[in-house]
This record gives sequence, structure tokens and C-alpha cells, in this order.
Amino acid sequence: MSHGPVLVFDSGVGGLSVVEALRGHLPGAALVYACDNAMLPYGLREDDWLVGRILQVCEAAVKASHCVALVVACNTASTLALDALRERLTIPVVGTVPAIKPAASLSHSGHFGLLATRATVSRPYTLGLIEAFAADCHVTRVAADALVREAERWLAGEPPDLEVIRQALAPLWGDPALDTVVLGCTHFPLLRDYLVAAAPRQIQWIDSSAAIARRTALVASGVAPRQGPGESLVTALDPRLTAGLARFGFAPPHLLALD
Repeated sequence: MSHGPVLVFDSGVGGLSVVEALRGHLPGAALVYACDNAMLPYGLREDDWLVGRILQVCEAAVKASHCVALVVACNTASTLALDALRERLTIPVVGTVPAIKPAASLSHSGHFGLLATRATVSRPYTLGLIEAFAADCHVTRVAADALVREAERWLAGEPPDLEVIRQALAPLWGDPALDTVVLGCTHFPLLRDYLVAAAPRQIQWIDSSAAIARRTALVASGVAPRQGPGESLVTALDPRLTAGLARFGFAPPHLLALD
């Protein structure tokens, strides 16, 4: 049996929120992080173009890392390209799905929010999840693309803009019955403390990271043990990423060669 790391892929640094959960469910496992930061943010790009780009970057990262499993820690990439990736790759591929089903169970009032990028909140895949698992609930969908940049700023060591965060959350607070918010972008859990502070009342914040980690632990076999900092791969060199990646256990990034 071949051995190798688990590869975590995202458009930017949002997948690091999933890395935290993976460390808990796969302690001691070798992880590699790859991000397509040259094309950030994915949510503002055309779907057809994105599918080709995601396949290109993920295939290059799988080849470079010799991984035994791929975690697509990005809602946009998962809803667009998960099936295509599974057809092209011979390793397990774990995707990211907004936590609609658990939110419907956890909300006491039946009114919860979905905070995600514009691409995710309006995509048919997301609407299908709501219809399948939350048909009896009132779901307030809020596009909050600006929070992606704030998460990237936070990882680079810059303070997030609190006014941007407050404005992004403002559409959630019209109904006092709303008691739960789904963080439907992997960038957003990185800002959890700021989101909690900006909320006018106490609510439940949920995301998919724990479910992704559990699924990865089930399907990944032959995972190599962690030996020092993990490798990190980027599509655009940015020295501001180095310190943030180090906080999550990764070596300074190097440029991923794309075919």
C-alpha cells in the first residue's frame, strides 16, 4: 500500500479552518495545503472556467504532493467540480457541503441563516439542500463575499475591518427568531470570534469542518505520519501567507507548477 499525506485544497486560506478539524480526527497525519490564491475569489468567476481551473490546480497538487486523499475544502469548488474530480482522480475526494441539514435540526425556531459567497447562496445545489433538509424552515440566505477578503487579511496578520463584518452580517438580524447561522464558506470560521462579537444577540454558529474531518478519516487509507511542518503549495507567491500558514503547522509556501 502506498503512503502519503492528505491534501487540503481551497481557493485561498479558508481551508485552514478544515485543517484544524482534521488535526483533531487524524492526529499525527501528514497534511499538505494547496490554494489557488492567484485566482481568489472563486465566487466571482464564471462556472465553466472555474471547473477547468479547479481540475487543473487539483491534479497538479495531487501529483506534486503524492497524496492518498484530497479534501476540497471549498464550497464553490465542491458544488462545481466534485464529480469531475472524482472521475479524473484515483484517490478518495472529500467535498464540502453547507451545513443545512444540521442547522435545520439545531434551530429551535425553524429560522436560520446561510452566510456564504454569492456563488454558493444562489447555486441550484444549495437550493436543493434546503429543499431536501430544511423545507419546513425559513432560511435567510446572505451573500457575504467581503468576508473572504477579511479572513485573508486576518491570516496575513492584519486586523479585519469590523465595519465590513458588521455590514456583511446586517441582513441576518431582521427577524429576532433567527437563532442559528450556517457558515457556508470555509473562510468564515477563521473569523468566528469577530462574527460572535458583531452579532447583536447570542446565536448558534455552525460549519461543516467536523463532518469533513470525520469523512476523511473514514475514507483515507495509507496516510503517512506527520514529520515536521507540512508542505504548502500556492499559485501565487505571497510572503504575507508564510506566518499564517506556520500557525497551522505548514512550511513556507512554494509555487505549484501547473501543466
